[in-house]
Amino acid sequence: VAPSQTLSNREYNMLRTTAINVIRHFGVVGECNIQYALNPISEEYYIIEVNARLSRSSALASKATGYPLAYVAAKLSLGIPLPDIKNLVTGVTTACFEPSLDYCVVKIPRWDLAKFTRVSKNIGSSMKSVGEVMAIGRTFEEAFQKALRMVDETVEGFDPYIKKVNENELIQPTDKRTFVLAAALKENYSINKLYELTKIDHWFLYKMKNIIDYLSLLEKHGNNLTYELLLKAKQLGFSDKQIAAAIKSTDLAVRCHREEIDVTPFVKQIDTVAGEWPASTNYLYTTYNATSHDIDFPGNFTMVVGSGVYRIGSSVEFDWCAVGCLRELRNLGRSTIMINYNPETVSTDYDMCDRLYFEEISFEVVMDIYQLENPEGIILSMGGQLPNNIAMDLHRQQARVLGTSPEFIDSAENRFKFSRMLDRKGILQPRWKELTNLQSAIEFCEEAGYPCLVRPSYVLSGAAMNVAYSNQDLETYLNAASEVSKEHPVVISKFLTEAKEIDVDAVAAEGEILCMAVCEHVENAGVHSGDATLVTPPQDINAETLEKIKEIVRDLAALLDVTGPFNMQLIA
Repeated sequence: VAPSQTLSNREYNMLRTTAINVIRHFGVVGECNIQYALNPISEEYYIIEVNARLSRSSALASKATGYPLAYVAAKLSLGIPLPDIKNLVTGVTTACFEPSLDYCVVKIPRWDLAKFTRVSKNIGSSMKSVGEVMAIGRTFEEAFQKALRMVDETVEGFDPYIKKVNENELIQPTDKRTFVLAAALKENYSINKLYELTKIDHWFLYKMKNIIDYLSLLEKHGNNLTYELLLKAKQLGFSDKQIAAAIKSTDLAVRCHREEIDVTPFVKQIDTVAGEWPASTNYLYTTYNATSHDIDFPGNFTMVVGSGVYRIGSSVEFDWCAVGCLRELRNLGRSTIMINYNPETVSTDYDMCDRLYFEEISFEVVMDIYQLENPEGIILSMGGQLPNNIAMDLHRQQARVLGTSPEFIDSAENRFKFSRMLDRKGILQPRWKELTNLQSAIEFCEEAGYPCLVRPSYVLSGAAMNVAYSNQDLETYLNAASEVSKEHPVVISKFLTEAKEIDVDAVAAEGEILCMAVCEHVENAGVHSGDATLVTPPQDINAETLEKIKEIVRDLAALLDVTGPFNMQLIA
């Protein structure tokens, strides 16, 4: 959390003075990073480590404050004194000014431990996270709830119903302890009791209690929300979906009501000077804790949506796509807006685009920004799965999506629609069926013949996917995949053994292929493409098969009227 919320002025200045003394003693020029351990009940402190270089936390601090650390460090190493270096973010102050914040930043790591069986979920002194998010708000509650939604798009905020209360998990931190804490607050654990268990500062616990108390109030209140109630909920960082779940409504109904009574977000700048000087910065966030916008909305922008948090299966490659897209739009003379919340990316650098929104990638927020900015169009194909998931929702609200039409994106993402399309075109696919109970699953597998690939619904890039070789395997996997029911069906397809997997990446314009690259997997089918060794051009496919692959790619591109990039996996 930045700025620090629980340090007294005396403690803050003590650590600041020590930092300056350490740097002078070592003769550091440029960037330096110091980590302290501070006793919460006295002024005793230890220096844990000093890095005379940029570190992970430097990148985070740079994005959180809007102070361009690497740029200033590079100038200093060239021998240019601090007062002569201009702060590029404000354009008016020099690099001597310490950044001051009129907002609150919360960084939360993302762990993908659910993908691994028998892995300890405890977090400690060795790093296990695969990515991180940074949320900006005017209050801690607002930034905290935003950050929780950014880490995992299936989570609606500080939700007390995700985990059950477990005191051992409160004592020993795990990747999901936040939600155990939410459940404990919902069950009326006192702040002192929670402090004894978690050793999290009272200040944070009180703020978290505010959120849970307000959730309980919304649940009691029911459907007819007044202006004051709705505004307060939004100021505490509640999303439309979260409010809808509490009052048993839908997020679109909450959105319509919110727009009718004029509860809409305001756009604020990050200017490193807390508004004390006029600053022309393009580094933006949205908040409900405000009364006016910091900027005008002239229109004529093109919006690009980034990939969000790094996770297993979605990482820096999408950032590269987004940055390439921004650069090309700039070359074409277009003004650009970037929406992303990942401090580790290049796309969230303030000089990559004309306007940078450090915001969550959800239908609600992207649509809010779209309505304010009224851009010429929005590009979703550069950010991987996350922007793709909101394509249809945006399309239904008449947002102009550039590239492949959202209806065709849905045809490719929806298993039934895609399967019917392949059948109409006479393209072969492994036998598959969506099943809702164990008995029908066993019958299908016996009929299709083992081995079969079992994929429970609502899983990301291969989590909980398994190959079953017998009825016994199938039962084990389906029991592990929690419940299989009408709401959570399981998809079972025939697993083709000793087959070769082919990856095709192509770019098309209005269904016409412009270029394509065919890669073959060294391993046989069954290894996820993210873990496979790929070779291009393919070495072990005859000319006839290659021609057939290209024909299938051309057919599907035309059927889906693809404009932009697309990827396809085939078994040969």
